[in-house]
Amino acid sequence: MDMNATTDNGLGTGGDVGGEWGGVGLLSPRPTGRRIPPKLYRISEIVEYSGVSRQTIHNYTTMGLITEARRTAGGHRLYDENVFGRLDLIEDLKHRRKSLREIRLHFAGLDEGD
Repeated sequence: MDMNATTDNGLGTGGDVGGEWGGVGLLSPRPTGRRIPPKLYRISEIVEYSGVSRQTIHNYTTMGLITEARRTAGGHRLYDENVFGRLDLIEDLKHRRKSLREIRLHFAGLDEGD
């Protein structure tokens, strides 16, 4: 996307894509000084955005490759945005013909550094 492009932002201003904030992202301070909290995703959203099946998400969670951030009062798993990077890394390692055991070891090493 061309960050210098102009677009109608639905507010009738037709200004820069970044508007008056100059392209500020969602986690940047708002004019009030408050920060927008990070979004938590349900499994259905992860499936929709990543293309990974619900069963695969469940399997990766059980294996410890991805972790839920918390659960809703109704028991639904919620994941933070880091899950997408981890899913991408899992897919990359699988394309490099790494076994799930090797992938688990790789993530164990990464998680030790946290």
